[in-house]
Amino acid sequence: MALQEIGWNEAIKLASPFPYVLAVTMDNNGKANIIGLGWWTIMNWGPPKLAISVGHARYSHQCLEDNPEFTLCFPSNEISKGAWFAGKKSGKEHDKFAEAGLEKIPAKQVKTPIIKGSTVAFECKVFKMVDVGDHTLFLADIVAIHGDKEKASHIYTIGYEKMLGFGMDLKVEKNLAEK
Repeated sequence: MALQEIGWNEAIKLASPFPYVLAVTMDNNGKANIIGLGWWTIMNWGPPKLAISVGHARYSHQCLEDNPEFTLCFPSNEISKGAWFAGKKSGKEHDKFAEAGLEKIPAKQVKTPIIKGSTVAFECKVFKMVDVGDHTLFLADIVAIHGDKEKASHIYTIGYEKMLGFGMDLKVEKNLAEK
């Protein structure tokens, strides 16, 4: 069968998997909040910069406008259930750290914490916000980087419906999300 025109939702599923990350933001009361993201990218090698895309209606969007810094954490397979929970609930009504069973570690350069059990964590300071429609692209300098070679696994999402864990050998370890 040849390529044919398809809808956006179907295209997102076919283009999957996407690396699933957790961005930790902070509200004006100092409460840390987590958002699950598949839309992030490295923008520059030296100095290192990255971008995340957050919907205008999201609580994390308001947090980033009020406090333009975040940590971007790549959850390891061992914290996948908490990572999935954190991506499915709103931080406005939930304390995602407590309810997801995730633990905070202090960052070195930003106020937002790092999530314990991450494979890699980037501390980021936003230098520009670009409105791109129903999302804002938050462009950020990476000001510190942390990693744990013992947790060399990554979580991927397929159309935000399934979550898969991959080891460094790229073999699928298991479907990590509960429906």
